[in-house]
Amino acid sequence: MNTLTITWSNGKVKIIDQTRLPTKFQYIYCRDVKTLWHAIRRLSVRGAPALGVAAGFGVLLGIRDFKGSGRKKFNQFLKKTCDYIGSSRPTAVNLFYVLDEMKKVAKSNPDKPVSEIKKLLKQKAMALYEDDRQVCRRMGDFGAALIKNNAHVMTICNAGALATVDYGTALGVMYSAKKKGKKFEVYSCETRPLLQGSRLTTWELLRGGIHTTLICDSMAAMVMRDKGISAVFTGADRIAANGDTANKIGTYSLAVLARYHKVPFYVVAPRSTFDLDITSGKDIPIEQRHKKEVMGFAEQITAPKNVGVFNPAFDVTDNKLIAGIVTERGIIRPPFKSNIKKVFK
Repeated sequence: MNTLTITWSNGKVKIIDQTRLPTKFQYIYCRDVKTLWHAIRRLSVRGAPALGVAAGFGVLLGIRDFKGSGRKKFNQFLKKTCDYIGSSRPTAVNLFYVLDEMKKVAKSNPDKPVSEIKKLLKQKAMALYEDDRQVCRRMGDFGAALIKNNAHVMTICNAGALATVDYGTALGVMYSAKKKGKKFEVYSCETRPLLQGSRLTTWELLRGGIHTTLICDSMAAMVMRDKGISAVFTGADRIAANGDTANKIGTYSLAVLARYHKVPFYVVAPRSTFDLDITSGKDIPIEQRHKKEVMGFAEQITAPKNVGVFNPAFDVTDNKLIAGIVTERGIIRPPFKSNIKKVFK
């Protein structure tokens, strides 16, 4: 996309406000950790890898408020800051992965003064930022082999540049395929209730010169049957040790439809999205969001105010429905439990 979704700029976190797209391209400048917390919560910045980077930058914002020199108090302050950032959204494990990495910096340097630890934390945050850029490109190159020339592929939600620093996971595969000269068409599911597929994926794919067609979520089965869909690509917010994958609500439905229509279903995600401490998707916490997101859109209410609403932000796709998981170390195939362990020793 050639536009940075999130960056550290002059002591501030600069992010594209994704709640405004596609009608308005606007940046938010977060000068304190509270502002960043709310940006994460309201989905101004979203997507598992981007949330990880945001978490690292959030730590930098938070520790600026610590004025003392005592390491014990600083370590307590750092933990409190990380806990606060982690309370913003529970499902995307990349966020917690980065927070753990930041805490390890302090833990592994117990004798260094606070001023030096602050410098090391900034170095770590910037290293994780750059790592996201490189990892996404490696995943894209591995996954591009899965897109045939003149193919029709499908995706849901937004797993592109807007969900990472600047390239994408599932959409990164498409960007890499385009760079290799392949011609193909993408069918983007709208992704109710917040329309990330409609508002974000179509916006950035069209900017990237990729032929894109928007469909309602309920059209996916018919499109698979009638349009010759050859593969489905999605991102992920957390992957269990057995390959069960949490992603935006509606992904599980898409995987079931893909299995029925004999269309391979691929997940594209970096190592930081794998949570090898949990055995299956049953252990993945699922964020429940406000009922207003389902009752309407853009301040327009389309449902009775007294109706009951169930609004999980994510669902879990059983590993049996997944043909492969594209990572920066290659494509992991079934059986996932043993092969994930082999790849990520």
